[in-house]
Amino acid sequence: MARNKYPEETINRILTAALNLFIQKGYEHTSVQDIINELGGLTKGAIYYHFKSKEEILQAVTDRLFKGADEILSSVRDDKRLNGLEKLRKISRVSLDNPAQNELASAAPNLLRNPKFLAAQIENIIEKAVPVYIQPIIEEGMRDGSIRTNYPQELSEALMLLTNLWLNPLVIQTSPEMKLRKVRFFDEMLKGLGLDLFDEQIFQRYEELFRLSARETSIEN
Repeated sequence: MARNKYPEETINRILTAALNLFIQKGYEHTSVQDIINELGGLTKGAIYYHFKSKEEILQAVTDRLFKGADEILSSVRDDKRLNGLEKLRKISRVSLDNPAQNELASAAPNLLRNPKFLAAQIENIIEKAVPVYIQPIIEEGMRDGSIRTNYPQELSEALMLLTNLWLNPLVIQTSPEMKLRKVRFFDEMLKGLGLDLFDEQIFQRYEELFRLSARETSIEN
């Protein structure tokens, strides 16, 4: 095989094509040949030169969607100027403002029909987001008095799983109004657990994402 002078460009083309197909057809119904057909001229050998399997492509697609998130979340977690609650609020805003959220909301895939995408998200929550970012921040909030809970790990997991699954319009699809009711209910529930997390800026961002997703799926209440 001739040496590829622009491997980064080739990888980006593969991942872009794969993401579009995974969203349109679902991971299970997308083959490596489908990805090749989208690329116009790239051979199967070229794809396997960069990725050993379709699952490896999926992992790279997921990583690229949230590229840079680790650096941003680390900087918030380590910001000495903020208390625990302020850090958690900032992380919520940063996560909602991630351009990947708009990209996915615009594509409006139903993640229940893309179980591989959904499983990758859950795995990332449990193995990385909770222990690396969320639980340390909640424990800091317990120490500085801005968060009241005796269950930092459990609260961290509940917060992330409900936010990313139950409130996610790509998992449970309904009208924007019903989704906003769920966000308001979740806010009251968190307050009862000692976490006053949401503010109007976060509510407004949720509404924007919900309406963007609804436009693409033409959901009517």
